[in-house]
Amino acid sequence: MVGTGFARSAQAPAFQVCEGAELVAVCSGRHENAVRTAEQFGIAHACESHEELLSLPEVSLVVVSAPPAHHRAITLAALAAGKHVICEKPMAMNAVEAREMVDSAASRPGQLAIIDHELRFNPTWRRMKELVDAGFLGELHHVSVVISSGFRHSAQRPWNWWSQRSAGGGLLGALGSHAIDAVRWLFGDIEAVCATIATMVPSRKDPVSGEQRPNETDDYCSFLLRFAPRDGRVSHGTVMLSALQASGGKNQITAAGTNGTLVMDGDETLIGAIGYNHQFEDMSLIDRARGISIVPDNIWARSFYHLARETVQALREERTEIAHAATFLDGLHCQQTIDAVRRSHEEERWIKVRSVSDPA
Repeated sequence: MVGTGFARSAQAPAFQVCEGAELVAVCSGRHENAVRTAEQFGIAHACESHEELLSLPEVSLVVVSAPPAHHRAITLAALAAGKHVICEKPMAMNAVEAREMVDSAASRPGQLAIIDHELRFNPTWRRMKELVDAGFLGELHHVSVVISSGFRHSAQRPWNWWSQRSAGGGLLGALGSHAIDAVRWLFGDIEAVCATIATMVPSRKDPVSGEQRPNETDDYCSFLLRFAPRDGRVSHGTVMLSALQASGGKNQITAAGTNGTLVMDGDETLIGAIGYNHQFEDMSLIDRARGISIVPDNIWARSFYHLARETVQALREERTEIAHAATFLDGLHCQQTIDAVRRSHEEERWIKVRSVSDPA
């Protein structure tokens, strides 16, 4: 594992209970964090750099959970070292970096390379995907995605890399990437976007110097989206991201079509209705990972457990493809959409999303 944030809170517990997997090495931007994580999980090697970690012959799979500014360099080095890779989202800092990562992975078909969009592995989200693919909605009319919480509301929250543009911080990359990937996975390619991005909390206190530092990254974003035409039909959507909800706030996906409606209400409650003005039925599934005490009881950690388990199983069977996993091409499309959202905000107009098949 490269990183000790989400890697320590969710990814390490998941791999620790995966049959056939062993946590053998960890490194971090601060070596003392790697040492603490190694002690907590009984990891043999607390490395001082990712280069040291990649030199270990017993390392076969590398989870890249460093801040986004480091994803490209570490991922390319891991692939060059012959390692399988799970790269945290957002994939890179921009589509140029992401395309380089795609090309590197494509030249090594014997190595697994996926993006950590763990919600694709959540049982209830998989159920929603199955219903959409089976035609529950009919022809899609529109989609609405809301991701709303208050984890950046307080101006007392200290300044760190999350507030630093050059490190890849900000809400659009952190949670917007999940929204974009979910929309594309469930409903199809996004053709164009029209966006607004904002920074509502202007500064935060540096925990080292004690001085106020500018908050360079977004804590609010919203955008309209247009799907690529399907059989001459164009569907639409909206995405709203906020980290500023003082009270309340939750995540929700609503999809309406010619035959029915599906709502992912909260993170793991799925309801659906067929026909006009019909009663909604609960279509949620129980997540068996809730019974694993070492895995934190939240959607991110439990979903990652399922991703980790399927990854380990694939590698033990010498497979480098996993059903529903976000590939590096998926990561590139997500990054292209993020880039288009940012450009739309800057130019105050609709921007077309470059297709993954387009030349660089």
